[in-house]
Amino acid sequence: MPLYEYRCESCDEQEEKLEGFDAPKDHDCPKCGAAQAMHREVSLTSFTLSGGGWMAQGYGKGTPGKAAKTEGAAAPAAAPAPAAGCAGGCACHSTKNQ
Repeated sequence: MPLYEYRCESCDEQEEKLEGFDAPKDHDCPKCGAAQAMHREVSLTSFTLSGGGWMAQGYGKGTPGKAAKTEGAAAPAAAPAPAAGCAGGCACHSTKNQ
């Protein structure tokens, strides 16, 4: 259940209510009694995206890969040089594995 914040437009009273998603956006003020004066406010959330995955791939910054590079992530290891008989088309030199 979400925690909603309300403020009265008449007396500036504030309250928080734990209500369902279908709760009305306006209700009567418990302090001054003004009808439909308590309006739901937009408030900050405690939800934060951080760490690997979504943020590490750069989607939080708007540029894919930027966050991983700026956070000091190690660069991928270079593929070894082709050995005798290996033309670079083997699995160890495939760009899909890097």
